[in-house]
Amino acid sequence: MCQCDNSEAVSGPCYPSSLTDEMWEIIRPLLPVRDLRKGGGVRKYGDRLVLNSVFYVLRSGCQWRMLPHDLMPWDAAHRWFTKWRRDGTWGRIHDELRRQVRIGAGRDPEPSAAAIDAQSIKTSEGGEARGFDAGKRTTGRKRHAIVDTMGLLLVVAVTSASVQDRAGGRTVLAQLAVGFRTISLVWADGGYANSVDSTLLSWARDALNIVVEIVKRTDDVKGFKVLPRRWVVERTFGWLVRNRRLARDYERLTATSEAMIKVAMIRLMLTRLAGQPSRWSHESHRKTARTKTIEDLIAA
Repeated sequence: MCQCDNSEAVSGPCYPSSLTDEMWEIIRPLLPVRDLRKGGGVRKYGDRLVLNSVFYVLRSGCQWRMLPHDLMPWDAAHRWFTKWRRDGTWGRIHDELRRQVRIGAGRDPEPSAAAIDAQSIKTSEGGEARGFDAGKRTTGRKRHAIVDTMGLLLVVAVTSASVQDRAGGRTVLAQLAVGFRTISLVWADGGYANSVDSTLLSWARDALNIVVEIVKRTDDVKGFKVLPRRWVVERTFGWLVRNRRLARDYERLTATSEAMIKVAMIRLMLTRLAGQPSRWSHESHRKTARTKTIEDLIAA
């Protein structure tokens, strides 16, 4: 039985996607404080219920209009999600939690090295910035991300899938240089510099004072191979798509897609800071649960 404080919900227990009390205590000080001197009516729904509603959409992948009735009305949840996207609340919470996770791991709050990569993802019909990635044969969008050595997100930009890695790399590297002046080294794969175009390396070095180091795989290795440094960002993409809302890009705006990615990382970092395991659906966990059930039946 869930022991979380669920007093804000309309009825019923919390969902697996909901905040635990430990997670709520971590994020509560980071939420915007309302200035009552500016007027306005009394809020009907609290911040915790807002977060639980957004996390439910993120983890389940359902439409906003299909939110359960014991959470917020879908239009109110979507309105608060959009408001926090526009005023930068999601970004501020994300950046502060990343600093806390790094400090808890014995790292400096600000990273000095990072890794960059891109992920092509299919989209639903409609929406802006939708194209075709000829290399991956995917119609949709592309997520350009830079993460630190722990796999925590630093910068993300969502573009059309037709945008080349080198063009998207310039966008996120420019953002990285502005927001993280401590970073001087970024690892990348061969897609960011090849015999046809290697200007990204010189541009990053001269304009941004960042060294982009290409981590190449050996020619004699066939199939999948874990490469040093590069695997960190690939793992981050794996974390993201475990949230069903991010397994495909359902958003009409790229800014909404970027915000939903930060929301996914916020929830992941909250579970770490609260010392709680992530509730992923994993085959080994399901097998262990089935074994215990069989043993219990035999013992009975």
